Amino acid sequence: MSQNASNTRGDVREDALEKRSSVVRSVLVILALGAGFIVVPRVMHGYVNRGPAEDAPDFTAVVVANAPDGQKSLNLAALRGHPVLLDFWATWCPPCQAELPIMNGLAARFKDKGLVVVGVNTSDEEGLAAPLVARRNIGFPIVYDRGDAIASKYGVNNLPTLVLVSKEGKIVAVRRGVTSDSDLERLIRREL
Repeated sequence: MSQNASNTRGDVREDALEKRSSVVRSVLVILALGAGFIVVPRVMHGYVNRGPAEDAPDFTAVVVANAPDGQKSLNLAALRGHPVLLDFWATWCPPCQAELPIMNGLAARFKDKGLVVVGVNTSDEEGLAAPLVARRNIGFPIVYDRGDAIASKYGVNNLPTLVLVSKEGKIVAVRRGVTSDSDLERLIRREL
């Protein structure tokens, strides 16, 4: 066997090993990012309590899915007397989509106790939320945040973000990142 053939085989093996290690590095980076979206908010207890409760900024938005009583728009002030859980999310956000079933379960479980869950589709293109909501069998109302105006009022800069508003219209808690059903249930029960 010639020296050139031996060198070529060695080069091919090195290239294969280099490609394999590049793939492994990419997978590790993706796993680390995914863990960051899930683990970090839980480790840091993702709840932001704002000290003395402040008034929740009012808004009126177009309902794009699951309109209550056929309403074309939803006004937050009209929900006074009920605790309201605002779920800020986008169709392009995997952690948001992971949290949708949790929100759906809470909405169904606490509807008869007065909880209103409202999905606020923000930082997204108009028209994308309704098909996703229908495919995922989500049952709570979804409004579209045109120009991210509602998210701005609430200081939302990470998705998903949950804002719990008391019956009196005060912000009592803000949760950034994916959360568990049990954590949210405990928080909601205090406001019922």
